[in-house]
Amino acid sequence: MENASLLADGLSVLVVDDDEFSRDLLAEMLVDQGVTEVHTAINGRDALRTLSCLPQMPDMMICDVFMPDMDGIEFMAELGKQRYQGGVMLLTGVDVEMLSLAQELARADGLKLLGSFTKPLHRDTLAAVLRLVN
Repeated sequence: MENASLLADGLSVLVVDDDEFSRDLLAEMLVDQGVTEVHTAINGRDALRTLSCLPQMPDMMICDVFMPDMDGIEFMAELGKQRYQGGVMLLTGVDVEMLSLAQELARADGLKLLGSFTKPLHRDTLAAVLRLVN
């Protein structure tokens, strides 16, 4: 875990998930991996507000696919319009087929897709994805 901490040092990540437990768990896992700046949002619309307040875009986004108000697919489309250059990781706790569609749409939006996974996300999987960001 020490190597992962060194790799993730200096990274900033935005976690977008409507489920408070999942959001908090991911934030905790990121900090445990050495991520120095973790922001959270409860849906895509909240994430866009959060991004507008940050001095620079995060290095990585972890986004749930299904959320109320603005879901992950709509949020990915907005990131594509903004030409977001960081990495994107998609998560779902519900529909694996929809996760595949979300992957295709994220790539079509020009996003750097780091992977898509079902919840709960394993710590080793997160560590592997963080290595892709650096």
